[in-house]
Amino acid sequence: MAQTDRNTLKKLQKGLTAGSEELFQLVLDPDCDFLHTLLKNPQLNEEHLLVLLKRRDLTTELVSALYKRNKQTLSHRTLLALVKNPSASGSLVRNLLPQLRLFELVDLCHLPGVTPDQKLAAERAIIQRLPTTPLGSKITLARRGTANVVGELMKEGQPQLFEACLGSPRLREASIYQFLRGPAANAETISMVARHNRWKQRPNLRLAILKNFKTPDIWFTLWLPKMQTHMIKQLSASYRSNPKQRRLLDAELRKRTGL
Repeated sequence: MAQTDRNTLKKLQKGLTAGSEELFQLVLDPDCDFLHTLLKNPQLNEEHLLVLLKRRDLTTELVSALYKRNKQTLSHRTLLALVKNPSASGSLVRNLLPQLRLFELVDLCHLPGVTPDQKLAAERAIIQRLPTTPLGSKITLARRGTANVVGELMKEGQPQLFEACLGSPRLREASIYQFLRGPAANAETISMVARHNRWKQRPNLRLAILKNFKTPDIWFTLWLPKMQTHMIKQLSASYRSNPKQRRLLDAELRKRTGL
């Protein structure tokens, strides 16, 4: 037998029989075949697995094998470490996400190095839980969640939650625009957008506000004098304008044309 083969066999035997203290060093070995062997060591415990799962150079096959060999005894923190490892397959992550707590899912979305598949799966898991999530947790989620999660929370239209969403640094203008054009928008939430320091000057949002028949008259009174004539004409022709709004628009046009 060649010396190389003997050394390999000796190393594998060591992996199978090493004691607990030695295993902490062995789980750092760069050889993935050897790491597969370590998974069979009866002395390998949760603490060793946690050290192993901190590595970012594992293969998808190794992470899957680790899960299959230990899934009946996985603690919550080991499960969380599995999900956070970038080598965890998309199918494995999707299977494990339902076992994570709500804000563990949020943390996963913001984890440096998180894969797009992991982030998307975590966002979907969060959104699926929203119907049964208490208001206080939703408000915290609005402040900490991703753009997609905040946009979904906004659709609920609850004023206190809506205010928290508007203040989120991750909220996209497109989400507000869609809300303003949707059925959940009402006089209160529309005015919250119109007053908000970050959003009130956005031309597209102003236009969407003035096209909504639920918009309070005050925003027509304040904004129309500063708008370009062609935009006012566009608003006046909008099928969403209610009669009172149309009169305000027509009155502003008459001022400008002298008719």
